[in-house]
Amino acid sequence: MFKIAVVGAGYVGLTTAACLSSLGNEVRCSDIDSLKINKLSNGISPIFERGLDELLLSSLQSGRLQFSSDNKWAVEKADFVFLCLPTPQGMNGEADLSYIELAAKEIGQYLKSGSIVVNKSTVPVGSTSIVESELHRTDVSVVSNPEFLREGSALSDFFNPDRIVIGSRSPEATGMMKKLYDSFSSPIIETDPATAETIKYAANAFLATKISFINSVAAMCEVVGADVRVVSKALGYDSRIGDSFLSPGPGWGGSCFPKDVAAMIKMADDTGYDFSFLKGVVAVNEAQFVRIVDKAKKYLDGSVTGKKIAVLGLTFKANTDDLRDSPSLKICELLIQSGAIVTAYDPTVSGQIVGISIFESPFDACSNSDAVIIATEWEEFKTLDYAKLSVSMKNPLIIDARNILNPEFIRGLGYVYEGVGHSL
Repeated sequence: MFKIAVVGAGYVGLTTAACLSSLGNEVRCSDIDSLKINKLSNGISPIFERGLDELLLSSLQSGRLQFSSDNKWAVEKADFVFLCLPTPQGMNGEADLSYIELAAKEIGQYLKSGSIVVNKSTVPVGSTSIVESELHRTDVSVVSNPEFLREGSALSDFFNPDRIVIGSRSPEATGMMKKLYDSFSSPIIETDPATAETIKYAANAFLATKISFINSVAAMCEVVGADVRVVSKALGYDSRIGDSFLSPGPGWGGSCFPKDVAAMIKMADDTGYDFSFLKGVVAVNEAQFVRIVDKAKKYLDGSVTGKKIAVLGLTFKANTDDLRDSPSLKICELLIQSGAIVTAYDPTVSGQIVGISIFESPFDACSNSDAVIIATEWEEFKTLDYAKLSVSMKNPLIIDARNILNPEFIRGLGYVYEGVGHSL
């Protein structure tokens, strides 16, 4: 098997390191956050991801996975060096490559001849060339190998990818990458770096488009009296469309879609192309946050000022503890701006968030509330004792922004119920 370095122990880096080591490779993972490294070395994961804790512990115990804050130690013997560093959104929407550039500049002097540097981070077109220039090494190859991991199912996505994209100008490097993924049965797309980099952005932009599309359809359904749940089910049966990302909700968010869509729009603008279609996708998403708040206002005499609104779920999706660009937090911000008193509960969130009172149970969060908004599709919200919950509420109003409840059952408990895209 191979000696592998993973630079960056964030969501992508940690998943990549743990999964590659479980396949029998010797993996060294580095990160500048020494506190995180200490926790990881003791088998404590800093992120919530199903199955990752167990995989991390077994890989550590096998000796195939090690952590350090020393990049030199991590890369000096590696056949492959995976760059899994953050590319946050810049002021103008562009991806900030400073973390990748700094890492490449540092590790260049330590790489062994013939090694392959792999861009795993989501990076704009041309980033492979930027890394090459920062490394100052003509005897190593740089490859684009974008990740397609979904938070909440990252391990499954890693081991069973829909496709593996390898962008390289070196046939030898492409061949080595194929050997690394030899145990995978997924189709491999061999292409140039620029195309590989574009594939990642295009995929995320298209998925965001599907969500904005079905949310627009949901808005139309509410006006004409149709049921978006049936509409989306029927669309999903069409093999040309598929059923994924056709569930209406509070809008899209998370660590990838917002910044990647913004970066793709910025890349288009920089080349003189007005990507108005994708700008419309963003506008629809922003409007969806407002629509959810308006649903609460509709049943509260047109205003939430001074009203206590309980929000169930703060993470951008279920089965993760990630709050980055969460639709739920966007809704909370709009509620606060409208004068509401916002309380919240999420099974993975504790501590303080400005303007939001976070409780340790949904019943405490909803006590004496004027309305409840279900903003994240956690499984426990589907089976919550809503009869008990209604007793503690000042006003039994539920805005089900994820359509996870049975409207007839909830209304039978005495609630006023409002979903997304249907009036049943």
